[in-house]
Amino acid sequence: MRVIVEADGGSRGNPGPAGYGAVVRDEHGGLLAERLGALGVTTNNVAEYSGLIAGLKAARELGADEVDVRMDSKLVIEQMAGRWQIKHPGLRPLADEAKALARGFALVRYGWIPREQNKDADRLANAAMDGKAEPVEKRSWSPPSTGSPLRMVIIRHGETPYTAEKRYSGRGDIPLAPVGHEQAARAAARVHELVPDLAAVISSPLKRCLETAAALGDVPLIVEDDLIECDFGEWEGLTYAEVRERYAAEQDRWLASTAVPPPGGESFQQVAMRVRRAVRSLQDRFEGRQIAVVSHVTPIKLMLRDALAASDSFLFRLYLDAAGISLVDSWPDGGVAVRSVNETGHLS
Repeated sequence: MRVIVEADGGSRGNPGPAGYGAVVRDEHGGLLAERLGALGVTTNNVAEYSGLIAGLKAARELGADEVDVRMDSKLVIEQMAGRWQIKHPGLRPLADEAKALARGFALVRYGWIPREQNKDADRLANAAMDGKAEPVEKRSWSPPSTGSPLRMVIIRHGETPYTAEKRYSGRGDIPLAPVGHEQAARAAARVHELVPDLAAVISSPLKRCLETAAALGDVPLIVEDDLIECDFGEWEGLTYAEVRERYAAEQDRWLASTAVPPPGGESFQQVAMRVRRAVRSLQDRFEGRQIAVVSHVTPIKLMLRDALAASDSFLFRLYLDAAGISLVDSWPDGGVAVRSVNETGHLS
C-alpha cells in the first residue's frame, strides 16, 4: 500500500512552545490518519522532525509499503534525502529515528511542497502549539516482546581469492578459496551449537554462499535472490586503491550517500529495499523457528543496521570477517534483539 505523509512542526519563539502535526493520505488523497502533539519548549526544526516521525509511525501502523513524504521544510527534506549534511547535533538523534522508521518501508520518497499545500499538517501543528493536544510522553523503554522469536544465525560466506586481495566483490560468481572451505566447516559447527533445531538454510544464489551453506549439511536449502551482494558495477574486481585512483569523485559521492550507486551498479538504498523484503518474507514463513542465513557483507550490514536501528554511518564502521556469525532474534510484534555481531571465535 502506498500512502502520502504530510508533516509540519513549529515553535512560537524558536525556541518556544512547540508542536507538530502529520496527516496520512491514501494515494488518491483520501484521509487515513492525523497526528498532533505538543513538545514543550523547543525549536522549529525539532518540531518539524517530530512531525515527520509521527507521520512515519502512523504510516507503519496502517501497514504501508511505500511512503511519499511531503513537507514545506526544505531542511528536513534535503537532510532526509541525503543531499544536505546534518550539522546540528540536536537534530541527529531525531534524523536517525526517522531514518530507522523509513527503513521499515520498501520505499520512501521525500519531496518539498509550498506551505499553502501543507495546510492540514500546519493546522494540526498550530493546534498542538495552542494547547489542544497532550504533551508527548517521553519513554526510554519499550514493553518486553511476547511469543517465540524467529532466530536468524547470519553467516558471511568464507574467504575467496577476492576477499584475500580486498577487492570489490559483488555479482562476480567467485567460488571459495581452500581456506574458505575450512572456514565454512568451522562456521557450520558453531551454527549447530547455537541453533540445534535448524529449520532451513537461506542462501544468496552465488557460489561462495552456496558452498558455505553446503557445509551445514542435510538441512533444507532455500536460495533467496534478494540476498545477493550489491552490484558494484565498474568497480567489480578492483581494490579500494584502484577505485580511488580511477573514480575518486564517484567514490566520494558513494561514501557520502547511500542513495548513490557505483558507476553502472546498485546503491545501498536499492540493496536495502530487497534485503528488507527478504527479511519480512523470512519472518512470515519461519515465525518462532531457527534458520541460518548465508549472505555477503552489504546485505548483512544492512540487516544488522536495521535490527539495531542504527544510522547509515554504521555501514562504513562495521567490519565483517569471512565466515563471521551474527545472531538476531525478531518477534511478531516488531521486537528485535541482536545477540551477537561478527562472532569469530570458531575460526581461531
